[in-house]
Amino acid sequence: MSNIVILVGSVRKNGNTVRLAQSFAEGAAKNNTVEIVSVADYNVNPCIGCNSCFTREGNQCFQNDDMVQIYEKLRNADIVVVASPVYFYGISAQLKAVVDRLHTPMRNTFRIKKLGLLLVGAAELANLFEPIIMQYQMVLDFFKLESIGTVLVRGVKDIGDIEGSPALREAYELGDSLI
Repeated sequence: MSNIVILVGSVRKNGNTVRLAQSFAEGAAKNNTVEIVSVADYNVNPCIGCNSCFTREGNQCFQNDDMVQIYEKLRNADIVVVASPVYFYGISAQLKAVVDRLHTPMRNTFRIKKLGLLLVGAAELANLFEPIIMQYQMVLDFFKLESIGTVLVRGVKDIGDIEGSPALREAYELGDSLI
């Protein structure tokens, strides 16, 4: 049984990315503890690259914002799943702020061993997700993490467009495969 944290980067409360994450969570919850974290609900400032976290006690960032709460959730996670809408060939700004704030030695205290990726994009372009996949692979390599897999959904724009998509079943099965 693993502790799974799903970081959802969508600001749409009932959007397609949230629905995909929920489907994954439903499958994963059969054998694991799962928490969906909507990063848009947290006030997270972007990293400014000052590196003060490298010298501050507990590697705490000088910024007093909600990232502290997200660090606590990640500290206890075995698996992290990143779920994001793709607006302009990258993850959402809200999610990017969280990812960039992991530029801290504090991450070395986390027990995360596996990473997954759920992406939703409106375009049908064959290479729509390539920039994010490249970054995902670099994170896996740098931190020596295992990929649990990806679910990539194209052609999904308006709220509800994902309903009936085979991607929901794919996400559910990916979650269900985690023991």
